Amino acid sequence: MRHSLSHQSWVPQVRNFGPGIARSLLLFASFLAVLPFCLAQVAQPAQPKRPMTFEDLMQMKRLGDTAVSPDGKWLAYSVTTVNLAQNTKTAELWVQAIAPSASAGDSDGQAPMKLAVGQPGDSGVQFASDGKRILFLSSREGGQQVWVADFDAATGATSNAKKLTAIATEADNAKWSPDSKSIVFTSAVYSDCPAISMADFDTGNKCNEGRDAALAASKVKAQIWTQLMYRHWDHFTGNKRTHLFLVSVDGSGMRDLNPGDTRNVPPDYASIEQGCGCDFSPDSKELAFTENLDPVPAVSTHADIFTLDLTDPAAKPVKVSTSAGGNFNPAYSPDGKYLAWRSQARNGYESDLFRLWLYDRAAKTGKDLLPKFDNWVDEFAWGPDSKFIYFVAPYEGEEPVLATDLSGDMVKLWSEGEASGLHPLPVHGDWLASVTAVAKPSELAHFHAEFSFCSGGECPGVGLGDNAVTHLNDALLAQLDLPKMEDFWFTAKDGTKLQGFIIPPPGYDPHVKYPTKLLIHGGPQGAWGDDWSYRWNAELFAANGYVVVMINPRGSTGYGQVIVEGVSGDWGGKPFSDLMTGLGYAEQHYNFIDKTRECALGASYGGYMANWVLGHTDRFKCIVSHDGMFNAESAFGTTEEDWFNIWEFKGHPWDYYGKPDSENPFRKFSPSYYAKNFKTPTLVIHSQLDYRLDLSEGLQLFDTLQLLGVPSKMLYFPDEGHWVLKPQNSQLWYKTVNDWVDQWTK
Repeated sequence: MRHSLSHQSWVPQVRNFGPGIARSLLLFASFLAVLPFCLAQVAQPAQPKRPMTFEDLMQMKRLGDTAVSPDGKWLAYSVTTVNLAQNTKTAELWVQAIAPSASAGDSDGQAPMKLAVGQPGDSGVQFASDGKRILFLSSREGGQQVWVADFDAATGATSNAKKLTAIATEADNAKWSPDSKSIVFTSAVYSDCPAISMADFDTGNKCNEGRDAALAASKVKAQIWTQLMYRHWDHFTGNKRTHLFLVSVDGSGMRDLNPGDTRNVPPDYASIEQGCGCDFSPDSKELAFTENLDPVPAVSTHADIFTLDLTDPAAKPVKVSTSAGGNFNPAYSPDGKYLAWRSQARNGYESDLFRLWLYDRAAKTGKDLLPKFDNWVDEFAWGPDSKFIYFVAPYEGEEPVLATDLSGDMVKLWSEGEASGLHPLPVHGDWLASVTAVAKPSELAHFHAEFSFCSGGECPGVGLGDNAVTHLNDALLAQLDLPKMEDFWFTAKDGTKLQGFIIPPPGYDPHVKYPTKLLIHGGPQGAWGDDWSYRWNAELFAANGYVVVMINPRGSTGYGQVIVEGVSGDWGGKPFSDLMTGLGYAEQHYNFIDKTRECALGASYGGYMANWVLGHTDRFKCIVSHDGMFNAESAFGTTEEDWFNIWEFKGHPWDYYGKPDSENPFRKFSPSYYAKNFKTPTLVIHSQLDYRLDLSEGLQLFDTLQLLGVPSKMLYFPDEGHWVLKPQNSQLWYKTVNDWVDQWTK
């Protein structure tokens, strides 16, 4: 938990409930059973906690998909376990009670049990609205397909698993219809194959199967491109496009809902669209979905919300959104009167303000539900009575849970760490959410808050507590010394108030000077905060004797859209100044920082900033640059999401030809143009499959450092993309990074 120095007058006080009476009795009985052993060991001192290791990080069980039964009594979720020796990650499905029931002994639920019909690798579990069945995704018979099974709401038992789909191109992102009679899912198909329809499934399916088989068997692996985007993030897109499919649970048929469409439905926007990007109306007769119809998706973040009449196979989609920007994640109100979605106003800007849009289906009118709210709506979920909406939004290093009624009055319900995966329960004010903090990986928690709305904007709520539902890593975390993160506020050179965070090393002595790692976040529209990470884990960076400092400069989310937009067109300007000023503040106010032994580390935009630091200051003993931009002009021609660089650098490189470098942001803010200043020892990390920032950026940087005689090393991953995800690759990454920092600061 961070200790905030900021004033948050609209944050309710939240206190934790203790365990239920039944659990207390159970624990007391357990205590009596082991009492003789405890007495024998009474003289033994408590085991001291120890710093976290990389192996501990890999032992953490990772919470994945979550689902709640319609009666609010059962939770299903996936847990991924890492086997470092075998270099594998395996997900398994679990179920447990979350409310009093015949089989659950108390209000805290019962012990979790593996899904009886599940197998390792299964995912995407969901309950049917009738509470009698579940669906999940499984590759147990080859390609991934949708499976259904019976569910016993009295015991939580599952049985009679059956494969529902057999589509050659596999199935993903499955979702139940409210009447439990059909399921929508996504599959990537060849648009020029005959459409898969209820009347003729085999023709289209065999066409797709044949195309895939021919491609796999061909000795020629060349590709011909006629349009952008031909590759994205870590894969070449090929000739397939994602479509939505509707399948009847009784096996009576399946059909492509986007026949012949040459675009992806939903759009292939990483981290913006969630799941299928679709939702059923409460009567199951209509589907809302997201699609980008712009002719060149590589330069467009635009996407519209369409509705489709599912009762008429000949019906055409109807556009209901009007915004020029992106519109994502449509969700119908339970009473069917409204459709809500996340909306942006401007096209070409992936970090425009994400608003909560409310569409009246009868009146065919829409509005920004929170016009005065100046932070992103990251996700939302309707309350069961259709009178309010839960949502989460970044706010000063946290991701609190808020609620709004349909007039736009708002209340903050919970604020400690970061929340996601909202599941409103049938009882007003009850919900489940995945919660995490910088010192604790994600767990499911059950919340209850008594609240009401008032007129005049933000209104106070009264948080009554939260109960942990899952306990995936309690035993391991109890062994670890994970220092508390504190936040601090400082004043930038132009007077703007900005926030930073600091984590001391385990068991630190405030009178001892420690070396420091300055972590620089990516995005650039992102933020550090009270959040657990497996790729850039702040606690692990501190564990080997370092102070970790994290600054949220211009471009950071959670401080209003003006701060978010303060980086665009000024990549090496105010954000660099903010970072240096924030670090200087930490040096002055935390005496245990040794400012003569500091290293700057960053990835993505953070990697760019590490490269910029390299050419603009000698205050650091070392630098770590992971997949950073080195040459802004060459990066423009090798990335796939062209909209990003066009917006951030205010045009195309050719728009500035003939103009002085001082007026050309592609040169003014390109680290490559300041190479003559490079002196700091630098570790360069880049991966072959990184199509967001091409490998050539890392190669150019390393080549320059070597020719200049600057101490440097390059870590290259042939099998990773923008992120290093494989367990043993991650192990090498952390070891190489920490060894490099140790070499120059210890």
